[in-house]
Amino acid sequence: MNNILYLIPARGGSKGIPGKNIKPLAGRPLIAYSIEVARQIAANKADICISTNDQQIAAVAASEGVEVPFIRPEWLATDTCGTYEVLIHALDFYQERGKKYDTLVLLQPTSPLRTADDVLGALALYTPDIDMVVSVKEAATNPYYNAYETDANGFLHISKGDGRYTRRQDAPKVWEYNGAVYVINVASLRQMRLGEFRRRRCYVMPATRSIDLDTPLDWIIAETLIKNNKL
Repeated sequence: MNNILYLIPARGGSKGIPGKNIKPLAGRPLIAYSIEVARQIAANKADICISTNDQQIAAVAASEGVEVPFIRPEWLATDTCGTYEVLIHALDFYQERGKKYDTLVLLQPTSPLRTADDVLGALALYTPDIDMVVSVKEAATNPYYNAYETDANGFLHISKGDGRYTRRQDAPKVWEYNGAVYVINVASLRQMRLGEFRRRRCYVMPATRSIDLDTPLDWIIAETLIKNNKL
């Protein structure tokens, strides 16, 4: 598959984990894990884009062997700015310079345990007639088994189905995005946001590689897994 942009969005100013994207995780800056995966797969380093508003993050990326093509404008680095705008901004940047990509692989730095094989596995499932391949893990809560809602009277009822499943393994499997890999059809992205996609395939990853760093506890878990080689 040709004409792929590997995009790593890394905003400065994280509040949950200050300085998250360049904070050392098991001795390496967090963003280095995603850069390493991208470098293992991309045919050309010029097809790896670090989208950041932060000069420190840009410097760390350069030290990891990837030059930052632009500094993201501040209006794309606020707490309210969504991923969609960041993706379109990067695609437009390249298109204005004569480089048009058909496929975009989104690698969020907060998923440091994903491997190059995970990305290649997702790419293998992608075809140009779908909107996206997205990495998932089996959901911890199953709406057929142990997820409940309250009705108008405040009473609990099972979220989906008739509540007759007594063993989790008998209930239909459900998945949740783990944030690690998105293989996106650029034509679809220019028509609609990711949440509007209807033709989505899933690439299943184990829970051990699905840690998404959002809290200090997530950080401790990821570091423990890395140091003990439990991936």
